[in-house]
Amino acid sequence: MELELNNKLNNKINNANELNVTKEKQNEFLETTLGKTINGALDIGLRWILPDLIENQVIEIKDTLLKNGLKDGIDKSIEVALDFGKSAFGIVTGKFDNISQIQTVVQKGGILDTISDSLDSVLNYTVKKNMIPRSVASVIKNSKNTLLDNIESNLQNTMTQQIKGIEKIDTAITNWNTYLKQENFEKMELEYQKVKEQLKELIPLETTLKKARELENLHLLIKNRGGNLEISEEEKELSKQLS
Repeated sequence: MELELNNKLNNKINNANELNVTKEKQNEFLETTLGKTINGALDIGLRWILPDLIENQVIEIKDTLLKNGLKDGIDKSIEVALDFGKSAFGIVTGKFDNISQIQTVVQKGGILDTISDSLDSVLNYTVKKNMIPRSVASVIKNSKNTLLDNIESNLQNTMTQQIKGIEKIDTAITNWNTYLKQENFEKMELEYQKVKEQLKELIPLETTLKKARELENLHLLIKNRGGNLEISEEEKELSKQLS
């Protein structure tokens, strides 16, 4: 019986499961998410401290900075922060397990310091090469703290959004179990879709994905046998093992 159930879950569910997290997948998501956050903060910050320039000029200055070392500096700041976090938490798998670890990385991983040093270096280089007017570089240097504060604020907002996303998943999972008891598969399907949609915006974290995988295993098992809501304890236990 156990073998039959195991095969059923493996063949019909595990092959459809897209919620597996790897070190590479998590790193790529983190680098992209943090990179976009920092990039967006630079956009807003440069427009704020350079009000006399038209938008195209601000974009050109930002592109010049990025192409001449600032992008590499941002990438390096994220890489250093992630390495710091994994070392600080003694992570041997290469993957972060929960959002609090990522928060520590953002707050204490040296992202702002690395970007600050990179910005100084890039400004000096681009002025020397006559790519950016000295007067503009001077304004950016004098307002660097404003830029960094904006980056820090955006990073904090990103973490807040991640936490809210995890809370939404927890709520959807709770609702799914409530509707299971009520034998309302239509509403279970809605909650299941909420979980899947929310996961697209969240950093792949094992603690979150384990709960989502367990729900997915049970949901697809029910769906694959025509909406039969009777789940045995044995099937529940196997769904946990496969998650």
